[in-house]
Formats: sequence, structure tokens, C-alpha cells
Amino acid sequence: MVFKHKIRNIILPLGIAFCLTQCTEPGRDGGLFLPDGFTSVVVVDSIPERVRHMDVTEDNILYAKLRNSKEDGVVAAIQDTDGNGEADIIEKFGGSNGPQRWSYATAMRVYNDYIYFSSELVVYRQKLNPGTLVPEGEVEVVLTDDHEHGKHEHIAKPVAFDDEGNMYVPFGAPSNACQDPKRTPGVPGMDPCPQLEDHGGIWKFDANKLGQTQKDGVKYATGIRSVVALTWNPTDGELYGLMHGRDDLLRLWPDKYTPWESALLPSEEFMKITEGSDFGWPYCYYDQLKGKKVLAPEYGGDGEIIGRCDQYEDPIIGFPGHWAPNDVVFYQGDQFPDRYKDGAFIAFHGSTNRSPYPQSGYFVGFVPFKDGKPSGDVEVFADGFAGVDPLVSVRDAVYRPMGIAFGPDGSMYISDSVKGKIWKIIFNGDRNNFGEEQLLAMEDRKKLSHIRTPDEIKDNLISGGLVGGPKAYQTYCSACHQRNGKGAPGRFPPLTGTDWVTGDKERLISVVLRGMEGSLKVGDEVYNGLMPQHSFLSDQEIAEVLTYIRSNFGNDASAVSKNEVTKLREQLQESGENGPIQVQTD
Repeated sequence: MVFKHKIRNIILPLGIAFCLTQCTEPGRDGGLFLPDGFTSVVVVDSIPERVRHMDVTEDNILYAKLRNSKEDGVVAAIQDTDGNGEADIIEKFGGSNGPQRWSYATAMRVYNDYIYFSSELVVYRQKLNPGTLVPEGEVEVVLTDDHEHGKHEHIAKPVAFDDEGNMYVPFGAPSNACQDPKRTPGVPGMDPCPQLEDHGGIWKFDANKLGQTQKDGVKYATGIRSVVALTWNPTDGELYGLMHGRDDLLRLWPDKYTPWESALLPSEEFMKITEGSDFGWPYCYYDQLKGKKVLAPEYGGDGEIIGRCDQYEDPIIGFPGHWAPNDVVFYQGDQFPDRYKDGAFIAFHGSTNRSPYPQSGYFVGFVPFKDGKPSGDVEVFADGFAGVDPLVSVRDAVYRPMGIAFGPDGSMYISDSVKGKIWKIIFNGDRNNFGEEQLLAMEDRKKLSHIRTPDEIKDNLISGGLVGGPKAYQTYCSACHQRNGKGAPGRFPPLTGTDWVTGDKERLISVVLRGMEGSLKVGDEVYNGLMPQHSFLSDQEIAEVLTYIRSNFGNDASAVSKNEVTKLREQLQESGENGPIQVQTD
């Protein structure tokens, strides 16, 4: 199904333009902070379904994978047809006649005259036809995640392609640190971790073979918790990816980690992924402050012990914790100054769980490369997405950079996952005289709270003395649902305006005691985050935190008593219903 939209007066506000070639007319500034000589213009002001990853064809058609599937499509093709510089057509295709379960999009790559894109469980492709905006052929299923467990955390399916017809796809870990039950304070990790057999790694497949499942691939690398940013570097012919590091050091091990350490650690690892490599998850994590891997607390670590971790591979760079690198592309174009050639651009989507410190990330960084290795620290290339500093809760961010793509003229495109905005970055300065002077203002951006290392005392946003429900909420809930109760788009649902919170008390208590897995729809949005069980809390603590939630964040519902929690806990124990509640929104 194809829906064609003339969007000059629907999507784009007056004065916003899309330039398929360099354009520098005044009044088109996209509002981003960039190095001197660079300009941002707005391609599309908003797409309601929001945008994840993108790619651009040789004939300047921008294909964008939409975050939320709707009847009118799951992929958007964007084009300027009359040459006036505006994106006057968006065509959305896929939609209700296409395959099901398209939400949580995490791939869009043009390869061998096909677009490849994915949902949580399936990698699809569709043939591109010269001179045609929307692919006319059938949507083909390349790979299906056929595990019986269905959806789970870290289920993103980005794709990368090498020069020999191989496709690389991660199968993320279905847990935070291989605990059973998962995300439970003080519980040791399973050793050896059985999840590593068919999760927590990268698998290699034939890019041109249809109908594959995981068993048709070869495990290429392991010990990798979660990857959303994955790419092939054509310069050195190697696979690169960035791992989202584990969460909850403070919540799970408060006797071993301070709030400050939990906000900064562990590192988001920039990895050169060679065949047979092992990066050590769940046994170890990389500490970018110490510059080494240390033993995870689930396996006897305390933030200092190295133990078995000297046998695993280190990243080429370790970024601060929870920056959420969600795309990486090596620059091969000729438009930007030479310092950017062959270097890596990374979209840091931004943290959700740095409380009680400000959220961090929310910018596009650049890592220079020389002779196949990083030749300097990360630079701030594009900033200003969040629109506020300090950033207390994730929904305070106006935009969050998500995807990166480059056009055939060397221009850069950046997508946003909050409103579905797309920018184009062009260079119109002096390529021959571009150096450190042009980067000075961007270095100053590193002093802002969403990038700098927080001061342990001054940047702590939570005053002491919390007790009862507020203390329990800050300790166990705020990392996901945020201090303001508004949650995180696509991951953790808000606690206001939903019957799940203000409705049936028994159902709410059961969610806390048992946890929840799957996809949950609240309002018009589908959330794919996991609610871990919190049965380790006392009946009094559960009653206090639920009463706090039901009477704050705009809610006005009755209190939950300790006796109500005790009664339901006993009923669940007698019935044996202790597993997570399964929810599914297709």
C-alpha cells in the first residue's frame, strides 16, 4: 500500500527547505550548533510516525524507516520533484498490506539495489527500480528471529553488509546481566551464561538468501550485550559497532556503587568486531575512567577487580555510560574538509537512566581515524537537539538524534526520534583552511551538563532526606519512568493518563510483583521496554511506592495498602503465577 503526500503545506512550515544539492540561502538554518563552515537545513519538520534509521540512494532519494507503523506505511521515501529545494513529496509504503510486527524499526540500508529494513523480529528487503520512488516488487523476508520467547529487551535488528555479499545482524541479550530472575538486586549472574549460545553477539548471513533464521547464520562475535549502531568500514574492510553497556549498577548493587559511578558507568564501547572476537558480556564491563575491563558485580566484581576480564577484547574507545549510540557511519564523501575523511560519525541518542544526575548524550559526535585507528578523542559535531540544559528527564528533550546517512554529494542527514524531524548538514566554508580554530566553539559545548563529566556534588539533582514512597520511586523507578513520571518514548511508558496506573489496583500490584514483558500500548504509542519484577521489595515498600505513583504525576487515585499487597502476594504464591505478565500489541 502506498500513500502519497504533497507536503509543502502539510509537513513543512513556511521557509523550510530540502536541498538535494548544496543550498545556502538565508532563513533556512536548521538550528543546530555545528563547526564553523557547516550549515544545517531542515529536510522535513516532522513525520508523525517518527524516524529511526535512514539511507540515501545514488539518485538522491532518502529512505527512512518509521518508528511506529500505521496503516499508511512503515517506510518513507522523500524526494524533491520540482527542483525548488523543498521536500514536496513523502511517500509512505508497506502499511497494512505488508508484513506484521513492524514496530521498533532499527535498520534502513541500501545494498545491492535493495532497501533492507527491520522490525524487532524480522529483516526485510525490497527491490529498488531505477526511476521509481517506491519499490514495486514484493516485500521479501530475509531473516526471521524465530525464538519461542518472541520479543525481549535488546531485540533491535540493525544490519551491515561487507564487500563479499554477507549481512551482519546482532541478536541482543535478553537480559541486563544474565541474572535469574533478571534485574533483581543482589542476584548473581548465571555462570556460564546460557544466553550466550544464541544471543549477546553478531551473526553473519548470506545477504541474498531469503527465508533465513538464526541457524542459517554463523556466530561472528560474542560477549556483546546490545547493538543498535552497526556498520561496515569500507576503508579497512572491517565491521564496527557500538555496544550499549549494562544498566542498574546502583539499583542492583547499592553497597558497591555510588549514584555518580552508576551514572557514568559502564562505558558505551566502540568496537572493531573481527570474526571470533569476544567482548566479555556479561562477565565484564569496560570502565572508561580506568581504561580497562573489570569484573561485573554479578560475578564477584566490585568496580576494581579485573579477574577473568583480561582475556576479553577492549573497545577502540570507551564513551561515557548511557549515551546510547544508535548509529555510526564512516565518512567517504568529498564535500566535508579532509579531517573528516574516513572518520566515524556517531549519533548519541541520549541517556534515560542517569538520575540523580542530568541526562547525557543527545548529540552527534565525530571520531577521527588514521591508519585504521582512532586518532583523537570524540568531537562534538552537531549539538542543540535537546534544546534544554540541564536535561532532567528524557521527555524534556525537544529532539534526539537517531540516524545518520550521507548523500552522493557528501552531505549528511540526521534523523530525530521524537518528532520525526530530518536535517541536512552541508559544508560551505573553506575546505583548505579548516582546522582547530573552526572547532573551538564545539569544544566549548563539552562544558555543558549533557556532555561533561558531572560534578559528584554540584550536579546531583536530588536533595537528601527522601523517605517512603518518594525514596522507593527514586531508587527503583525513576531510571526508567523518569523523575517526572513521563517515561521514555518507545521504551518506558508514562505513569500518567493510563488505566494501568490509576485503574485496577490488583493488576498494578501484580505487575510490580511479577514484572511485565512484551509490547504495551499507552495512548497512541507502543512501548517495548521491560518491567522487571520487584517482588524483592517488602509489602510496605510496594504499597508506599504505588500510593506515591497513584497520587502524583497528575494522578488522583486511591492509596494502596500493605494488606492489599500482602493478600495478592499470597494468592500468587499459592497459584504459582510468578512469571512476568505477557502483553502484546501488534
